[in-house]
Amino acid sequence: MTLSILDLAPVVSGGTVARALRDTIDLARRAEDFGYRRYWLAEHHFAPGVASSAPAVLIALVAAATSTIRVGSGAVQLGHQTPLSVVEQFGLIDALHPGRVDLGIGRSGQRRAELTAEARAGVPPQSRAAGKSAAPPPEPRAAEVVDGLLIPPPFDYSRLAQHPHLAHAVTLLQQPGARTPDFADQIDDVLAFLAGAHEVRAVPGEGADLQVWILGSSGGQSAQVAGERGLPFAANYHVSPSSVLEAVTAYREAFKPSDTLAEPYVMVSADAVVAGDEARARELAKGYGLWVRSIRTGAGAIPYPSPAEADAHVWTDDDRALVQDRIDTRFVGSPRQVAEGLRVLRRVTGADELLVTTITHDHEDRVRSYELLADAWNRP
Repeated sequence: MTLSILDLAPVVSGGTVARALRDTIDLARRAEDFGYRRYWLAEHHFAPGVASSAPAVLIALVAAATSTIRVGSGAVQLGHQTPLSVVEQFGLIDALHPGRVDLGIGRSGQRRAELTAEARAGVPPQSRAAGKSAAPPPEPRAAEVVDGLLIPPPFDYSRLAQHPHLAHAVTLLQQPGARTPDFADQIDDVLAFLAGAHEVRAVPGEGADLQVWILGSSGGQSAQVAGERGLPFAANYHVSPSSVLEAVTAYREAFKPSDTLAEPYVMVSADAVVAGDEARARELAKGYGLWVRSIRTGAGAIPYPSPAEADAHVWTDDDRALVQDRIDTRFVGSPRQVAEGLRVLRRVTGADELLVTTITHDHEDRVRSYELLADAWNRP
């Protein structure tokens, strides 16, 4: 199976964190039965609608509840932790579930800290590109269709830099005065700890049979580091669809063979909702726009809305602009429609594997979506 799952342990409206965690464990068991290759857990903070704030803890619970599916992080944010603490956490899991654990690492925590520091210093968004760590604002660009795959205009994240939640990412997720090292140096430390090549031994962790991945949303440092270290790379079509082709191209161009990989290996993420027919799938997917809006305003993901709650929302033009790229790049429909759409995504990006994330208000609808997709994907 070349399909895997990314789960945020979503808390739905009217639900609880406990219910969300039980649903995650149930979905992982069912995903194993359906034949999915991996089950990854995200890391999100300050989000009432997401229970996956400590991926290592949740991965351990999922690993204990399953037996064959690979489990991992999508992704641990190294801007909030040290390489040693991450290696020790995942080394603990590997000790009890050897050969099944993926350590997916992201730079997003580091990037948010940099944006917040720049905002606090009064650096205007248009000037932040001058700094070493700052990304230039996106160039205006019309949507285009590349060999059947929609590439929407880039979303401008600079408007979120002033939001208080970004400041909280620095003051509450790190010790006072802590400074995150360069991402490349952190990855080198992770690899050294695992290989026993660091001057300090990580126990547990040293010698752990972990698959180390880098996740990225652009052709920037994450893609470069993954390629230069010869690590597998996961690109975010579901989070940043406008830059997915740049990300995979930068990774492949930077790739150098390693003891891990002789050739580049790419996984691409996608949002999908599958039901028996397109009308039913679109009904189940109604809450998505309102949920994305809550994230894009900077306030954090709200509990996932029901279709009725989504219907009650009065949309403004600004609302629609916030979420349009994410709405337009979801794969929603019948099993055949979604499978065909995902095959286009795989072909255009050259992905070796796809990472699918599905959220519905009702847990059984989400389970059924993954079941129908697995069945359609495996058909000739």
